[in-house]
Parts: sequence; structure tokens; C-alpha cells
Amino acid sequence: MKRLLVLLALASLAWPAYAALNAGDAAPDFTTEASLDGKAFKFSLAGALKGGPIVLYFYPAAFTKGCTIEAHNFAEATEKYQALGAKVVGVSRDSIDTLNKFSVSECQSKFAVAADMDQRIMKSYDAVLSDRSERANRVSYVISPAGKIIYSYTDQKPDKHVENTLEALKKWAAQAKK
Repeated sequence: MKRLLVLLALASLAWPAYAALNAGDAAPDFTTEASLDGKAFKFSLAGALKGGPIVLYFYPAAFTKGCTIEAHNFAEATEKYQALGAKVVGVSRDSIDTLNKFSVSECQSKFAVAADMDQRIMKSYDAVLSDRSERANRVSYVISPAGKIIYSYTDQKPDKHVENTLEALKKWAAQAKK
């Protein structure tokens, strides 16, 4: 029985998990300290949504291998997000001092990263890593200007988050035109 439970647990790691907040759910509002281009500022989700949709992505920790890859991927796609009227914001439990550095080097000064040291934001978005609760899970949300979640995706591998959120934004933009 024990062996079967271990095999089932290992098998479940092969499939991407899904975020608890789903399309149509209200996105929890928050205000926190963030960094863009190495400069700290107060970020408000409600304020940011006035400018268009937001891709809000949670990542475990700045300067780790997967998080660096993911930040580079989002930075390289910034123009594609802008063409769809969207902005990207990353969230982690890192300090603002760490994020000031990460926003310049890994995010290439192209998008903001927000500090969630008390995990209030992570918890409200069900984005706490289950086996390392001090870190965020790798979860991406696309949020409409109306404050509703359009799309959610959870996978520890960083390589599909940009592709999937861009596709969700394209579908949303096409439906909004109708």
C-alpha cells in the first residue's frame, strides 16, 4: 500500500497542477511595494487594471534557475503583451531590496516585480507552494480590466507560462471585440 501511494504521488508530479482560482472568479485586490528598473514604488492591482489586463505571475524566489528563466521569458515577450494592452507583474516573497536587483538584471527593466513578504497576496491567490510553504508556487493568472480572472495556469516548469498567458489574452481580446 505504501509503495502504491508513493507511485501515485510521483505520477501526479508529471502533470501540471491547476490554480485554485478559475476563470470568472474575482481577482483579489491588493496593494504592495514593487520594483521596476531597480526603483521601488507602491503597486495597486486596482490601479493597474485601469490601464488594461494584467498578467500576474507568482514565482518561488528571485535568482533561482527556473525563476530566472521565467523572468527572461516574460521580459522577451513584453512587446507582445503591450500589443495586447496588457502588463506583466511578478510576485514573490523576496524583499524589495532583492527585487530591485532582480527587476534590472533578470526582468531587464521591462516589467514590475512585487514583494509579498507576509504571503498575504500568495495566500489570497492560492499560490503557496505546498511542499515549501515559505515560497510561492509557479502560478500565472490573466486578469481582465474588470478584475475577473480570465485564465489561470500552474506548473513548476517555467517554459509554458508566457505562451499560455499570451494565448489567453489573444482569445480574450478577440471576444472583447465582438
